[in-house]
Amino acid sequence: MECPFQVLNFNRFERQPNGNDEVSLTLSISADLQSLFTWNTKQVFAFVAAEYGTPQNSLNQGSNLRGKEFNLTLHWHIMPKTGRMLCHRFAPLSKFSPRSFQASSGE
Repeated sequence: MECPFQVLNFNRFERQPNGNDEVSLTLSISADLQSLFTWNTKQVFAFVAAEYGTPQNSLNQGSNLRGKEFNLTLHWHIMPKTGRMLCHRFAPLSKFSPRSFQASSGE
């Protein structure tokens, strides 16, 4: 599956009271997910996650992004009408460094 992907704008980047980072992006994603739908597909949930590695964990998602290089990765979960849910991910779509965006005042 091809997935042309572009970040058009970083709208805001804020740290939430619970310690997670919240990023608002304007994205342009073109992904043909038609092949994911079969007679047994109830719904498909697609999302983009920010991922980075540390010496302690090879994969971290969505928290403490400030000051780290991270990848944006497309994930999708297929919920079947019967059977177990299937989870997949597309190779990282794009790599960002702290210089790729401006931090908002909501640190």
